[in-house]
Amino acid sequence: MGAWELLLVGLVVLLGLCGVLVPGVPGSWLVWAAVLWWALKDPQPVAWGVLVGATVALFLSQVVRWALPPRRLRESGATPRMAVYAGVGALLGFVLLPVLGAIPGFMAGIYLSERLRLGRHGDARAALRTAMRSGGSSVLAELFTCMLIAAAWLGAVISG
Repeated sequence: MGAWELLLVGLVVLLGLCGVLVPGVPGSWLVWAAVLWWALKDPQPVAWGVLVGATVALFLSQVVRWALPPRRLRESGATPRMAVYAGVGALLGFVLLPVLGAIPGFMAGIYLSERLRLGRHGDARAALRTAMRSGGSSVLAELFTCMLIAAAWLGAVISG
C-alpha cells in the first residue's frame, strides 16, 4: 500500500474519531471501515489481525454501550464545545498516559469546558456528573475503543 493510500486511511480513521463525538455520525463504523480498507489493500497477517481485533473490540464496545444509559446529552446541556474539549482531553490523556489516560482526559476536558462556562468548581463538577450520567460514559466507551483501534492500526503501519 502506498503512502497516499495510507494517508487516506489515516484521514478516514481521524474522521471516524471525530465522528464519535458528533451525534448521528457513525464514527466507530468509519474507523472499522478504514481498517477494513487497509486490510483488503494490504493483505498481510498483521493487517488481518488488526481487523479481527477491531471487529471484536467494536462488538464488545456495542455490548457495553447497550448496557449503559442511552445518550441524552443534548438534554443535559452538552454543547459542541464540550465535545471538542472532551475529545482533545481524551486524545491528550491517551498519548501522555498511554491508553488508560484517555478516561481521565475525557472527564478533565468536560470539567474544563464547564469550568470555563460556569466559573465555579462545584457547578463544573455537578455538570460533569450530569454529562457522564446522561450518556457521556457511552461516548467515552465508543471513543476509547476507536482510539485503541487507531493506535493498533498506527502501530501495525509503523512496524511495517
